[in-house]
Amino acid sequence: MADDPSTAKTTRSLADKIEWLIQNRWPSGSRSPRNNLEAAAAISEATGEDLSSTTIWKLRTGRSDNPQLKTLKALSKFFDVPIGYFGDDDEAEATADQVVASSLIGESGFNREALRALVEMSDGGRRLVADFIISAARLERGQDRGQGA
Repeated sequence: MADDPSTAKTTRSLADKIEWLIQNRWPSGSRSPRNNLEAAAAISEATGEDLSSTTIWKLRTGRSDNPQLKTLKALSKFFDVPIGYFGDDDEAEATADQVVASSLIGESGFNREALRALVEMSDGGRRLVADFIISAARLERGQDRGQGA
């Protein structure tokens, strides 16, 4: 079972984590930022912490991987994630899983009833659903790339 990709541990950089938040956890009701200046302005306005577009750029590109605690607190508050999300890989992955699960409920039609049904399924049934979701996501990513060409 060691070769099972679903159990492989992934290591994500701070830049990857922040980019994921910007792409997937931008507060609903707010326009997604077109650039780092807009992202910094929105985060600063919402949290009261003065963040520059340069800081956001450095964090998103990995040129800074050790931000000040006040910066992490502002990001944590803005994206409504525990500060542990930015921490070590085990805590970050567990937090990311919780963030994804909470994002699904209510925002996408994936409701509590569907989650309960998933829990009640056999291991084989859950693997089938997981495989379907991963296949659908790959298909969508491929279509997105094709449309941009």
